[in-house]
Amino acid sequence: MDGSSYYIPAAAMAVALAVKAPALLRSRRDPLQRSVCALLALAGLVFFFAAPPTIAQVNDLTGITNFSAPLVYCLLSAFSASCLVLIVNWRGGPGEATRRLTARIVTGYSAVVVALVVLFALGDTPVERLRDLDTYYANTPFVREMIVLYLAALTVAGVAMNVMCLRWALQVGGWLRAGLLIIVVGYLFNLAYLTTKFTAVIARWNGGNLDDLSTYVAPVLASAGAQVSAVGFCLPLACQRLGDTWSTWSTYRRLGPLWRELRPVSAHQGRAVRISWWSPAGLRVTQRESDIHDGMLGLHPYFDAAVRARAHDAAVTAGSTPEQARAEADAAMVTAAIRARADDPEGRVISAAEADTAPPATAEGPRDLVRISLALHQSPVVAAVRGQAPTRPESDFHEPTR
Repeated sequence: MDGSSYYIPAAAMAVALAVKAPALLRSRRDPLQRSVCALLALAGLVFFFAAPPTIAQVNDLTGITNFSAPLVYCLLSAFSASCLVLIVNWRGGPGEATRRLTARIVTGYSAVVVALVVLFALGDTPVERLRDLDTYYANTPFVREMIVLYLAALTVAGVAMNVMCLRWALQVGGWLRAGLLIIVVGYLFNLAYLTTKFTAVIARWNGGNLDDLSTYVAPVLASAGAQVSAVGFCLPLACQRLGDTWSTWSTYRRLGPLWRELRPVSAHQGRAVRISWWSPAGLRVTQRESDIHDGMLGLHPYFDAAVRARAHDAAVTAGSTPEQARAEADAAMVTAAIRARADDPEGRVISAAEADTAPPATAEGPRDLVRISLALHQSPVVAAVRGQAPTRPESDFHEPTR
């Protein structure tokens, strides 16, 4: 009896869980991370224990005929609850309201799990059924109620998931909307699975026989629904991670011109630190920013507020926005300071600055390092400052047009 159609999805969920495990270890208290990992774990367990070979093995190990039935039904109910909890935590909102709704979902489905176990214990299932227990025992007291209860619990979860995802999808865009709509498609497969199950069970109640719907069609629909939904859950998270990584590396690259300009200064001060090439992007950006700040600290005695003011006026006249004009002015001041430092090999300016109690001239407020870095090679105002001779008088400074 081939269980590959069950074991392959179970293995896929196990791999996804292994990928997410490091993030969970780093953020144990993050309810979203816990919800994602719980969903992946329960999905994998459902497929594993629902496989006919596993069903037979579990029944043999426990010595209880059809023990796997309530086990799988309980796992399905827990999986449904985990989906609802994930959506609630993913959507966010007031912390207290989120925790309260999560507690209600967990409490409700915990009650369903207890009821499933009690009903199975009260019922009588002497004949082992690996594939068609739902229809074979559709008219058996207590077992009948157990079957209806788990199907009803899954239906409630499926309808609730579609409603919440559709409402949320109307309020957001991008990859999040795409993921939510994919989840809706996945749960439409799940609702189709439940429809085939209910149809086959009701047919048994009325003396008919549509067992093939439950035995052969429903598992295919369930597998497709679970895998499509998993894609919907993972897609926005994965794309957000890729987007964040791309943004971090983009920042690292755009800081390059300013970092290379100031690298000799920070290296001369003995503050430059080499990090390994395999270091995370965020750490590399932090290190590059630190090197830039160290370089600027070494240039402070050479900063000239007059150079910055003239460059700012030139940038504004050329049509730059206020933010861009400030960045161009800072870049021009840095360029002039590097040139001034190169013309002072004996460090007389630094010595004079150390004897002076007045603070060095700096830009107002925090600097936008990325804008400054880009302005170094893109701004004609900075190019004009870079091309000036050291002895050039202030009156010769011109304001280039764009």
